[in-house]
Amino acid sequence: MVRSTGGTSPDTVMIIRHAEKPEGSGPPYGITDDGEQDEKSLIVRGWTRAGALVELFDPRDEDAEPVAIRAGIARPATIFAADPGKHGSKRPLETVTPLAQALGLQVDQRFGKGQEAELVAALAAAHGPVLIGWEHENIEAIIDAMGTITPAPPKTWPGDRFDVVYVFHRDGAGWSFTQVPQMMLAGDTTTPIS
Repeated sequence: MVRSTGGTSPDTVMIIRHAEKPEGSGPPYGITDDGEQDEKSLIVRGWTRAGALVELFDPRDEDAEPVAIRAGIARPATIFAADPGKHGSKRPLETVTPLAQALGLQVDQRFGKGQEAELVAALAAAHGPVLIGWEHENIEAIIDAMGTITPAPPKTWPGDRFDVVYVFHRDGAGWSFTQVPQMMLAGDTTTPIS
């Protein structure tokens, strides 16, 4: 069961691509959170990004009290990640797990790659701002299932971009769309995906 913070269906949905992954069969290798080599897991830079997402989405002061969050995004109340299934990528779940732990939330993994329409249908029961961690090849399917979006998001998510948050705010019967650069690690860019 996913804990959320009450309210009605979300007015804000944020989508991130999982963090950095292995490229090919050589180094850097994917590793599990226990340090075991695993091609379906994040590389060290990806784990670093996953940890940095805590500061991006749940910034705290020296007394561990919540502080203002970066403009354009919201502190998630519900988090979804693609279910890796029997042979799928563990990266979406690994990417959002440190943030979910910091927020005291359980990640909802009911849906896997190919079940994007079902995921979007489940958003109606989610409360508060929603964060979705997914594989970049299927983010377009999530967007397509959301309905009317203005302006239209990019049709594809580039394979080399891990540093952007897609943000959708409810706008009447549809959604408005913006991109927020993460700007957390060296090499992150302010350039939106086009």
